[in-house]
Amino acid sequence: MNKTFIKYFEDVGIEDINEVGGKNASLGEMIQNISPKGVNIPGGYIVTASAYHYFLSQTGLLEFITNTLKGLNTKDLPDLSKKAKAIREKIKKTDFPRDLQEAIISAQKAIEKKFGKKTDFAVRSSATAEDLPGASFAGEHETYLNVCGTNNILKAVREAMASLFTDRAISYRAHRGFDHLKIALSVGIQEMVRSDQGCSGIIFTLDTESGFPNVVLIHGSWGLGELIVQGEVIPDEFLIFKENLGKDFVPIIEKKLGVKNQKMVYGDRTPTRIVGTSQKERASFILTDREILQLALWSVEIEKHYTKRAGKWTPMDLEWAKDGKTGKLYIIQARPETIHANRDFSKILTYKRLEDGKEIVRGASVGSKIAVGCARVIVSPSKIGQFQKDEILVTEATDPDWEPIMKMASAIVTDSGGRTSHAAIVSREMGIPAVVGCKEATEKIETGDKITVDTTGNDGVVYEGILKFEILEQTTKKIPKTKTKIMLNIATPGTAFEKSFLPNDGVGLLREEFIIASEIGVHPMAVINYTKLPKALKSQIDEKSFGYLDKKQFYADKLAFGIAKIAAAFYPKPVIVRFSDFKTNEYQTLIGGELYEMEEENPMIGFRGASRYCNPDFLLAFLLEIEAIKKVRDEMGLSNVCLMIPFCRTVEEGEKVIKILKENGLEHGKDGLKIYVMCEIPSNVILADDFLQIFDGMSIGSNDLTQLTLGIDRDGNELIRSISNENDKSVKKLISQVIETCKTKGKYIGICGQAPSDYPEFAKFLVHEGIESISLNPDSVI
Repeated sequence: MNKTFIKYFEDVGIEDINEVGGKNASLGEMIQNISPKGVNIPGGYIVTASAYHYFLSQTGLLEFITNTLKGLNTKDLPDLSKKAKAIREKIKKTDFPRDLQEAIISAQKAIEKKFGKKTDFAVRSSATAEDLPGASFAGEHETYLNVCGTNNILKAVREAMASLFTDRAISYRAHRGFDHLKIALSVGIQEMVRSDQGCSGIIFTLDTESGFPNVVLIHGSWGLGELIVQGEVIPDEFLIFKENLGKDFVPIIEKKLGVKNQKMVYGDRTPTRIVGTSQKERASFILTDREILQLALWSVEIEKHYTKRAGKWTPMDLEWAKDGKTGKLYIIQARPETIHANRDFSKILTYKRLEDGKEIVRGASVGSKIAVGCARVIVSPSKIGQFQKDEILVTEATDPDWEPIMKMASAIVTDSGGRTSHAAIVSREMGIPAVVGCKEATEKIETGDKITVDTTGNDGVVYEGILKFEILEQTTKKIPKTKTKIMLNIATPGTAFEKSFLPNDGVGLLREEFIIASEIGVHPMAVINYTKLPKALKSQIDEKSFGYLDKKQFYADKLAFGIAKIAAAFYPKPVIVRFSDFKTNEYQTLIGGELYEMEEENPMIGFRGASRYCNPDFLLAFLLEIEAIKKVRDEMGLSNVCLMIPFCRTVEEGEKVIKILKENGLEHGKDGLKIYVMCEIPSNVILADDFLQIFDGMSIGSNDLTQLTLGIDRDGNELIRSISNENDKSVKKLISQVIETCKTKGKYIGICGQAPSDYPEFAKFLVHEGIESISLNPDSVI
């Protein structure tokens, strides 16, 4: 037997890429170096690149492929398809040379002796230019699952080699400048993990959208993992904060239940088939917290190994599976992440929409960009020839067959899929914004519609019409360090990782309102009184809280996840969380809000802030916010979270709120917990000495302080609203006074109001007065 035809995973490593391809080399690298640390990785053997070259040279295939590819134009899609099909069919019908066939049969017998004669295998393609830093082949070549028996293995190996010449693989190589005949295809024959009876998915050791390095992102769904890559399901999503892994915390900072309405399992007459999932499967997370943390720990271990080996940060893109028979977890593939690994994080490109528009659909956001253009709705790969350059592709889902047109698109919108689906991965690599998992995009958008795709927010949104937007390129390299701390005002968890790359000293204001309105959408008293609500309201809440039987837990968890994502983005810098400061009219807009909110003539100076927290009618709702904070600080270990009480009219109110916090597990000073108060009412300035007896400092809310000093409702009559602003002498005098008082007492004093973002001269005034920190909107920081 020619030894170069076959290698075993445990005998190869990264240095063997030219012989076994990136995927197989990485598996061998992990079996040698990571398996001894307790990480489960299934084994097997490899048909090498030498075997592939030998196959082509000894059978006339090399000459046939060379002649067929002459004059290739990848933009001529029909011709590309014809040539690619001819090559694939020729490879599939050509028998291996006798000595190569005998080598594969011998290796198969040896591996069956090790794992058992009835063991089934995954036959995976591994190109010699695949999974290299700077070149991610994103499913270009085929994988065959549940392959059993020598004859089926031989057939699958030939078909895997043939997949080096699919339309998309040829097009992709041409696009990236790879020589078709210098790339070989090695094939890995790997023991199958019975995830058909369990679950499987993908792991990234960074945030895929921003490149933020301190998290692990896990996606997964029931059954075999192909449907996730193909974008046929919206997977469950778990985000884990690396810093607190392996400590006495559960640092899962986000959990999202996917739309897992189907799964791939073993077939009776075919290797695999797709079946529907049960109601219980759809409503359940695929992994326990313990399993999530186990996978995260393993992935960090793998990242550390590859980073050490490369001599630079090497984030990883992994595949995992859970065996439904044994309950064991496995890592089944690993490759370097290629998009953010070499990125210059000092350069920040910001897209800003200048117009509002009518929303058509929304889904998961990929790319943090804005694109405009004409929609082209295509639901079948056979119709991709209709696509024109710079159109916006709207489809149900993409797979590698779509790649020849994906690179021509200005944006991509899909009905299904999540942030690790094929559409998302390829869009990210090509720098194209995408909105995936919209559910009804192909129904609500028609070919020829002019649309705007905005992926700059927590969700990606598609709007009617061509909306104006601007692009700002900023660099952080030459920005000097300032004596006055520069903090950020953050409301949207989805933008926190990207904003963390701005020069900053933490978050001076984390507003809970956006999280409650967008991620929860339900009035807190409605979840508390859920069982007593009318059926129609219950139905609305059920839709929002799918997967949660306990609606109060849903509220607290979602709020905690939103806060945690922002706190993790800026850890260990302080993140000041302001408890909810909705007014009655704003609370009314939440589901069930009309049942619990009165009509107020002027909500701006009505039932809000500390007055709510102390009131028996709202106390139970406030306790949900406390529960969320405790989860973030105590369970997740994000001790950089500080608290702030808004609109505290009297010292007595402040004392009552601090007492409620202490009685419910948030004790002032314990584990470094700091509690601040907003300075936004003249009484806060006048009685600053008294307020500072019970609080650690103040943050000036210049918007409210201005309206209450000048008697002008900022949401009121346009005729008087413009009379003055924060630069008014009376407002400045109060601010000067409170800064001086806080400095004298040695207490924190910052500002989180809008004024410094809007008026540069006001910022200069604050610095002159000696304010400790200025918290700005992110677009004002540089």
